[in-house]
Amino acid sequence: MTTQLTIGFLPLVDACLPILAHEHGFAEDEGLSLTLVKDLSWATVLDRLLYGHSDAAHMIAPLAIATTLGRGRPAQPLAAPFVLGLNGNAITLTPDIAGRVRGDEPGLGDPRVVGAALRAVARERLAAGRPLTFGVVHRYSSHNYMLRYWLAACGIRADEEVEIRTVAPPFCAEALELGDVDGICVGEPWNSVAVERGVGEIVLSTAQIWRRGVEKVLALREPVLEEKRDAVLRLIRALCRAAAHFVDPVNWEHNAQVLARPEYLDGSPELIRRAISDQLLIARGGKMIHYPDFMFQYREAANFPWVSQAEWLYSQMVRWDGLSYDREDAARAARVFRPDVYRAALLGTGEPLPGASSKVEGSISAPTVVGTQQGSMVLETNTFFDGSVFDPHDIEGYLRQLP
Repeated sequence: MTTQLTIGFLPLVDACLPILAHEHGFAEDEGLSLTLVKDLSWATVLDRLLYGHSDAAHMIAPLAIATTLGRGRPAQPLAAPFVLGLNGNAITLTPDIAGRVRGDEPGLGDPRVVGAALRAVARERLAAGRPLTFGVVHRYSSHNYMLRYWLAACGIRADEEVEIRTVAPPFCAEALELGDVDGICVGEPWNSVAVERGVGEIVLSTAQIWRRGVEKVLALREPVLEEKRDAVLRLIRALCRAAAHFVDPVNWEHNAQVLARPEYLDGSPELIRRAISDQLLIARGGKMIHYPDFMFQYREAANFPWVSQAEWLYSQMVRWDGLSYDREDAARAARVFRPDVYRAALLGTGEPLPGASSKVEGSISAPTVVGTQQGSMVLETNTFFDGSVFDPHDIEGYLRQLP
């Protein structure tokens, strides 16, 4: 008997796994029929999920935590049993500002160097009464937190020296073109769309800020997860197969064509293929550069919902919402990520499973063999650009030492 699941998504390259699970028959092999519903904003994706119009959603990870904690609306507990990808975002500035902050770097800049130059531009603009303005896709997004983390570490005070506002991903290039914002932090293909139009230049990848930063998750309401648990386990297995297919270079061309269809990203197959293959054109008329692991969809337990990543996101919520650390809220935030469900889905398959469910984020600077429950695993660099580490057992201490 086939189980029907409806999944909401935004037109971004990192919506790829549910789409490819559907298109390549991986979901069908698990006895699932997927209906994929495209929206234009994260707010709409969330509403559709909360009001029962979808069973699951492609979602920015911090929004699942904010919803669970009741930030901005009545609390509804969400569960994230699968990570759809790490990183895959970039910071794109108007060409004039990009030219001032990039320096002589032929490719992506050094986050410290770019940040120091941007600090000078920000203070100059603030003194002129025209503060720099950045667009991020949602208040509760990794884009917002990564941007703020970088700015703060470079001595730029978000909300005081620069403004940050919300712009839905499909409208980011237009916001730059119209002068509504001076920079954007968004996922692909929307940075590349801005570059192709000549209205923006990519200066950093968020993978340069946190090498293995969590990005999108598969989110469900907790009651739906319990009610449809068997179907969710089957979906996780289908998504894992889609992830392995997605990262195989043999499939890049075809998958770019699939994702570009009107019902999905409705975009350029060429721009989508660039993102899939970690290729970036940082300025119109420039040379293509290769930035390894710009998108990270499969290796090194990329899809595993590390509880420590949820806890880091909670720490940033406390930091930027001006809240006090709350032990109960921290525990509720941690429970949003569900490694137990991920393990239940993949135990007995060929997928490696970590032995732990949490780790010290930012602590790995060289390939490291880690203990596993199943299979073998080597984790590579997961550092933050400023050298800091996040110990999930001491969130309060971490918050105290942040600038």
